[in-house]
Amino acid sequence: MNPAVLKRKIFNDPIYGFITVPDELTFALLNHPWFQRLRRIKQLGLTNLVYPGALHTRFHHALGAMHLMTEAIDSLRMKGHQISEEEAQGATIAILLHDIGHGPFSHALEHSLVSHVSHEEISELFMAQLNIEFKGRLSLAIRIFRNEYKKKFLHQLLSSQLDVDRLDYLKRDSFFTGVSEGIVSSDRIIKMMNVIDDELVVELKGIYSVEKFIIARRLMYWQVYLHKAVLSAENLLVNILKRAKELSAKEHEELFCTPALRRFLFGKINRKSFIDDTSLLGIFAELDDNDVMTSIKVWTKHSDKVLSRLCTNLVNRNLYCIELQKKPFPKKQIDELRKKIQDRYKLDAKEADYFVFSANVSNDTYRPDKIRIKILSKNGFVQDISDASDQLGIDMISRTVRKFFLCYPKEFRDKKE
Repeated sequence: MNPAVLKRKIFNDPIYGFITVPDELTFALLNHPWFQRLRRIKQLGLTNLVYPGALHTRFHHALGAMHLMTEAIDSLRMKGHQISEEEAQGATIAILLHDIGHGPFSHALEHSLVSHVSHEEISELFMAQLNIEFKGRLSLAIRIFRNEYKKKFLHQLLSSQLDVDRLDYLKRDSFFTGVSEGIVSSDRIIKMMNVIDDELVVELKGIYSVEKFIIARRLMYWQVYLHKAVLSAENLLVNILKRAKELSAKEHEELFCTPALRRFLFGKINRKSFIDDTSLLGIFAELDDNDVMTSIKVWTKHSDKVLSRLCTNLVNRNLYCIELQKKPFPKKQIDELRKKIQDRYKLDAKEADYFVFSANVSNDTYRPDKIRIKILSKNGFVQDISDASDQLGIDMISRTVRKFFLCYPKEFRDKKE
């Protein structure tokens, strides 16, 4: 028997049923400690504080996206498009590893531990190192990931405005949060995919499923990803790490940390840091949600009253009160609230900023300046979804919606006027 067959693995996924790992190399990567770390990083950060079922991980999502990639490749092959075994493996590995660079709590701490470096960039660093370890067998996957391979549609399958990454996370996040508005027909969309002039398109029969996908994505952002209580929780977490970093910069300051977290909390880490210190990537690979939460639980007893109060609030789910509106909050209102908090908590002006602050969030449904979603008509004519759809006008789906929020302690809810 072929030894590669013996190493194939089947996972029982709650979304798609049984998922088969397609080959020996993909299985070896899946078993690598760097990939297994994704089991310890929640897909939706602190969203479980709002939707208790949202405890699924980046590991779940990576497997699901890998499964959809294999389905998409099979579907395109059935329509006569030539995709070699090497290309199929490259695209599958690229999507499997696309999120391997995520740090603790996924997007919530994207720039808190590492400055000005996206998780995609760290994923590339991981893939480059794995390519050395696996003797160059990831070279094609990296080219597809970077959009440097001649068949551009393979990159579009893993990164575009209608890719297997988005198809999986919408469906998966909808399932685990219980928010039915995010349900999309990934099967139908994948079956309706085609390639024209090296561009991924969707056949006209699938246009209603694409419309549903676009609307579902917009609704999921406001109802889940940018839910105001999620914003409150994640800003609380960001402020905790910000305060911890501030304290770590002080001489003789005692601050408990796990060893991996200490390296990133006590140092200013950026992209150049990973290049200058080759051991840093391995230390980053030791970081997960547990490092941060373990430290936060200890910090609830810290002598610094700002850090201890913030950490106690998170552990006990005493989140900021948050208001959301379409216009910026008046500076006078924020200043008056900040002064009340200063007086009540005996804080200076800088410390009070941890307890009252305002910012904004935005929601883009469809970006005409990105890789567009193309619809293929029966006569072979290709149109942008905004032109082909009689439900979605470009003005509606390309409009960026921005909302402003104000956070402050709940005990001041009735005293801010």
